[in-house]
Amino acid sequence: MPIRLLLADDHPVVRAGLRAVLDTEPDFEVVAEAATAERAVERAAEGGVDVVLMDLQFGAGMHGSEAAAAITAVPGAPRVLVLTTYDSDADILAAVEAGASGYLLKDAPPEELAAAVRTAAAGQSALAPAVAHRLMDRMRTPAEALTRRELEVLQLVGEGLSNQQISKALFLSQATVKSHLVHIFAKLGVDSRTAAVAAATARRLIRR
Repeated sequence: MPIRLLLADDHPVVRAGLRAVLDTEPDFEVVAEAATAERAVERAAEGGVDVVLMDLQFGAGMHGSEAAAAITAVPGAPRVLVLTTYDSDADILAAVEAGASGYLLKDAPPEELAAAVRTAAAGQSALAPAVAHRLMDRMRTPAEALTRRELEVLQLVGEGLSNQQISKALFLSQATVKSHLVHIFAKLGVDSRTAAVAAATARRLIRR
C-alpha cells in the first residue's frame, strides 16, 4: 500500500511543486490537497490519509499548529509533518507540542523530504537537522530557554501588541503578562520590550 498524502498549503504553486516532487516516489500517493488549515482538518477526518504535509501560516485563518493539534487529537489520525519556511523556537515548539511527527523546512532537498515522509508514516520523529539542533540547545540550557508561553508573549510584543492586547489574545491577566515580560528580560539580558524583540529575533526565537 502506498503512503497516502494530504498537502495543506495556501499557495497553489507550492502545492503543485510538492505534488510534482512527491509523485516521483513510487510508494507515495497524493490523495488530496487543502488550501486552508480548516479544510485540512476536515479532509484528514474523512480518512484515507497517512501523512499530512502541513504549512504553518494560512493567512487570517487557523494556524497550522492549531490544525495539527486538531488532526492528531483523534485516535488513529494521520501523522502530521510540518513543512514551512519558519524555523523560530516559537514555531517549532508550537508544532511539536501540537503533536506534529516532524518538522521540515521548505528548502529541504527532495530526498530529505521523501525520507521524512516515510519516517513520519512509520510513526517516528522526522526533524530537520537545524530544527533538531535548536531543540537540543534548549534541552542543554533549560534555565536560559524561554518557555512556550514566554515565546508566545514575546511574539505578540514583536507584532506591536500592548500588554492589554496580549492579555486578551492569550486569555491572561495583565499582571501575568508583566510577570512573563520580567522573566523574558532577565533571560535575554535586556531591559526593554524593543531590546527583547531585537535579541529574540537575532537568535531566531521569534519571527518578524
